Amino acid sequence: MSASVEPVPARRGRPGYDREQVLAVAVGLFNEQGYDATSVADLAQRLGLTKSALYHHFDSKEQLLALALDEALSGLEGVLDAPSPDADPAARLAAVLRGAVLVLVDRLPYVTLLLRVRGNSDVERAALERRRAFDHRVTALVADAQRAGSVRADVDGAVVTRLVFGMVNSIVEWYRPDGSVDRERLAHDVVTVALDGMRTR
Repeated sequence: MSASVEPVPARRGRPGYDREQVLAVAVGLFNEQGYDATSVADLAQRLGLTKSALYHHFDSKEQLLALALDEALSGLEGVLDAPSPDADPAARLAAVLRGAVLVLVDRLPYVTLLLRVRGNSDVERAALERRRAFDHRVTALVADAQRAGSVRADVDGAVVTRLVFGMVNSIVEWYRPDGSVDRERLAHDVVTVALDGMRTR
């Protein structure tokens, strides 16, 4: 919902939203205004609820942030934890990159919020720690592919991970779900650009 849309009058009593809907609206507002600049009153107004009706679903703004960040991080971690039928490290790395792109596209507002946190609270610091753990696991996959001889040995695995995910993360700045770029083709293109530059010749 854009900022120009008039909020509906506040309703009293039980809210007409489920938890997922409230969370989705909250994430949109956090991305629009910034998490720190968004108050519970702002969110209640956007939803057309009283604050007491909003608290029917969530205890605090911090709980909303924690759940939103977990939505993004759980998706990314799930890509790494998914069983792989292919033992080849380069194929495994390609599958992880492809999966990460699809998570970003499918959970775009949540990943956008994740990429904007700066560690200003315990919730944000915990999210950043999980992001670092994810990066370390991807770096280990790069190292496995290097040892297998399918990724160039003259590149630093940690730097490669940063560069590749810099490219992946930039998608939040321009990708539009209703645009002309197909999600599957996007994932293919990212994997092709990333891995073709890393492969041994």
